[in-house]
Amino acid sequence: MLYKFKSKTTGDLIMLEPTGRWILEIIGKTPDAKGIIVVAQMPAAIERLEAAIAREKADRPVMADSDGEEKEALLGLSQRARPFIDMLKSCHRAGCDLVWGV
Repeated sequence: MLYKFKSKTTGDLIMLEPTGRWILEIIGKTPDAKGIIVVAQMPAAIERLEAAIAREKADRPVMADSDGEEKEALLGLSQRARPFIDMLKSCHRAGCDLVWGV
């Protein structure tokens, strides 16, 4: 299954089921095939995602590459959720809801 997130102010955002489900669960939404995030819910959703990213970064091991620069070990929530957070912020500024599966 794919999650296709849509709004009137942004392009569609498509996520594979595991990532979409993970993000929806973090923000307190049931990961059903259809849903909506209304404008009033967006600030809390953004805060929850950013808090989860901060927790993950605090717990994630950091590795050094061959040049001695530190890099994150795995692709994590920060990389996967950033487009969704950007979409939420854009929708919130424009005052339009975000939907999926419709």
